[in-house]
Amino acid sequence: MRLALFGAGGKVGQALAPRLEAAGHEVRGFDLGDEPELDGCGVAVDFTTPEAAPENVRLALEHGVSCVVGTTGWDPAALGSLAADRGLRLFVAPNFSIGAVLMMRFAREAAEHFPRAEIVELHNEAKKDAPSGTARATAQLLGNDAQIHSVRLPGLVAHQEVIFGGEGQLLTIRHDTTGRESFADGVLLALSKLGELPPGLTVGLEALL
Repeated sequence: MRLALFGAGGKVGQALAPRLEAAGHEVRGFDLGDEPELDGCGVAVDFTTPEAAPENVRLALEHGVSCVVGTTGWDPAALGSLAADRGLRLFVAPNFSIGAVLMMRFAREAAEHFPRAEIVELHNEAKKDAPSGTARATAQLLGNDAQIHSVRLPGLVAHQEVIFGGEGQLLTIRHDTTGRESFADGVLLALSKLGELPPGLTVGLEALL
């Protein structure tokens, strides 16, 4: 499949493109300021910024191209309606690492047995949004007003731990992304399942596992 990759020159895009090509996809890369050429593209993939992603997605949908988006810090609801109106798919996930999604699943189960939890998320200083989309999604899953602590430092990639406290015990569930190549597995999964999703907005990799 021919793919439009928004953010191809970014840290995630540079790690993602070789994996997509190795899986047999033809990648057409675009960066901020480029004039995208979407003719012949089957899907658009976006890993850019919260400011750029909405316009990239809108452009793709208006060209009849479904989207897989890993950019967080924006609300895709309105563009989900546009996708539904056009019979297209808009898939958005706060995290494309399968391990991170399993961490969230295990945390949701643990929340049924502990009265309190707090979330610590750590990312590279270049990450625009804080707290991260993964941390916000985890807090929503826990449903107990878990406080989120955000750390932004050089040397980090993407890390999150959920700390549960009870009388006389603690439980910590942690996931560490040590290389952005790990996001490729989730993107490839989304690409393979995209046609099975209903038109409109689908949020979260857990919907595909």
